[in-house]
Parts: sequence; C-alpha cells; structure tokens
Amino acid sequence: MTAFHDLHRSGLLILPNAWDAGSAAVMRSLGARAIATTSAGVAWALGWPDGDALPPERAVQAARDIVRAAGDLPVSVDFEGGYSDDPDAVAETAKQLVKAGAQGINIEDGGAAPEILAAKIAAIRAAVGDALFINARCDVWLRGVGEADGRVNEALRRGALYRGVGADGLFAPGLTDRDGIAELVAGTPLPINLLAWPGLPGAAELERLGVRRLSAGSGIASAVYGQAALLARGFLTDGLQEPMQADALNWGEMNALMPQV
Repeated sequence: MTAFHDLHRSGLLILPNAWDAGSAAVMRSLGARAIATTSAGVAWALGWPDGDALPPERAVQAARDIVRAAGDLPVSVDFEGGYSDDPDAVAETAKQLVKAGAQGINIEDGGAAPEILAAKIAAIRAAVGDALFINARCDVWLRGVGEADGRVNEALRRGALYRGVGADGLFAPGLTDRDGIAELVAGTPLPINLLAWPGLPGAAELERLGVRRLSAGSGIASAVYGQAALLARGFLTDGLQEPMQADALNWGEMNALMPQV
C-alpha cells in the first residue's frame, strides 16, 4: 500500500488537478496533500486532444515531470482508458507510471462495456501488485447511461465488478444530488470520488455524506487557458503589459517553486 491509499481512509481528500510540472509546483506550494493530473490538461499542454489520443510514452514522461515537481506529495495520474484496448499493453504502461513515481491512477470505462475496464484493472493489478491506487471511473452520469433513477444501481454494479478485480476506489463524475451520493456511499466499501460540477454540494457537505475524494478535473486548466486567451487577445490588440501583472506570480516566485536539481 502507498501513502496515497492512506489519504482515502478518512475525511475528504481535495485534489487539484495539474497539467504540467509548473502547475503541480504551484499546487504543492498552496498546501495540497496530493496532486492529481487532468488528462485533458496534460494532453492540451502537449498539443494533443483529450480522449486516449496521447501517446503513452508522452503520458509517462509528463507523469515523471509532475512527480518531480510535486516533491514528497503523492501523485495520481489520469490514465484515461489506458491508451489501449489491450489489457496487457495498458498494464505495461501502468508499470511505467509506477516507475515514474505515480502512486495512483484513474482509469475509465467511458462508453465501453464495464467488463473491458475490469479486464484492464485485473491486468494492472497483476502487473504492479499493491504499488498503485486504482481509481475506477464509472461514466454512467457523464454518458447519460440508462434512466436517471437507475444510475446509482448501475454504478454499484460496476463498482462491485471493478472491486472484484482489484480497484481501490470508485469515481462517479457527474453525480451531484445528495440522495444519490448518500446511496452510492452506503452501497459500496470503495471510497467514493466525485468531480467538482455545477450543483455539487460543497466540501463540508460532501465529507458529511461520506465522500472520500473531490477532484477539480480539467476545471482549473480550462480556466487558466481561458485567462491566457483573454490576456493574449488584449496584448494582440494593444501591446500593453500591465494587464498581465494583475494576478500574476512573478518570475522570482515561480522560479523558486521549481525543484533545484
């Protein structure tokens, strides 16, 4: 088991999601207890679209850079669908992520049959043992699977399948209603991870409901890119530097956050 496993045993772990080493260093400086990555943000930073398009070797290198910047904080990597349909290939990339220093991954079922994700999880667990916290992402809410009132039961069915092959946690992005959250928490021994989403209760309420993990997802990265677009648009119009200074971390502040190796 890892230090990252321990962070799911009680309370609510709030995870900001980094997209490169610099963003990870900033989040570390703000008191984050662990760093997660956002697959979308990492892909965009490297010039790829989100959606299992990123070459696995680029994902591993990004993880290595983020682990270095995170210092002694555990890092969990958003592994999308594993960047392959072949469970053995997925497991091999997971081994490389462990070598890069990752203590956790998210891996999603997406639009595929849950049995496909179960096969990938089983292969990963066989390859890495207990060295990785495997967070199984259940996409029934994001994908609008079935009737709304049946999604908790479907998530519980999938969660039992994933737990049976070695998953350590269940991620239910898109779930926001209190009754559904309480039902999901009560129905599985897996720690529940939710995604920051419009209408989701705040951190204190989620902790009261028994949720163990809250992720920012791509939200911070998207907001940063939006701000970059706003500033670049202004600069292309008037060439003024002053607007860039308003909320900026200056050169010295950012440079001091980088590992001195």
